[in-house]
Amino acid sequence: MCYDDEEMLMLSGIQHYMFCPRQWGLIHMEQLWNDNRLTAEGSLLHKRVDDPFYRQKNGSTITLRHVALASKQLGLYGYSDAVELHRASSSENAITHSRYPGYWLPYPVEYKHGSHKKTPCDEVQLAAQVMCLEEMHDLKLDKAAIFYWKTEQREEIAIDENLRRLVVDISTRMHNHMHSGILPPAEPSRQCKSCSLKDVCLPKCSNKNAKNYLKQSLYEENA
Repeated sequence: MCYDDEEMLMLSGIQHYMFCPRQWGLIHMEQLWNDNRLTAEGSLLHKRVDDPFYRQKNGSTITLRHVALASKQLGLYGYSDAVELHRASSSENAITHSRYPGYWLPYPVEYKHGSHKKTPCDEVQLAAQVMCLEEMHDLKLDKAAIFYWKTEQREEIAIDENLRRLVVDISTRMHNHMHSGILPPAEPSRQCKSCSLKDVCLPKCSNKNAKNYLKQSLYEENA
């Protein structure tokens, strides 16, 4: 499927949806946002990483910041924290850059505030960035990386078919929710405690039946 410009959704929403579909809906459908300590720290750590005018050269590797990405097939657009350019020996499966002669292989690097998560939400966001780059430049990329600030470790991620299928599935679900206008239901869990939107979401109340809630809270049962 190919999406029109007005149907394009934010690339960062992939990670939000994987973490919690309702959080994604509150942010991207209802345009709601609250900061807490975790989100504020994440914003500060990204401040330098996201500077599009900051470029870094380390040997033959060039690092570009805040690189614009888009995919009509996925209906996603956004920015990569960083894309490294690794020297390529030929034009096959490579790109050129106006400022740097020769051929280059793009290598996205995503920066995360915490540490490696039990769910693949970070990996899926990274895979979506890779798929955007592939579509934009007619490439085939098989790996990228995530840098975790908390552990100060960089993990290389293989962009396999399982991750690619998850990206397609989640982006489709995001578009379906957006088209329907129906906010995803809350699914209360332990992670709600650290969510900056918990006071907006009210996960313990949002799925209650209104009739039963009024009956239990306001009206007395007949004797």
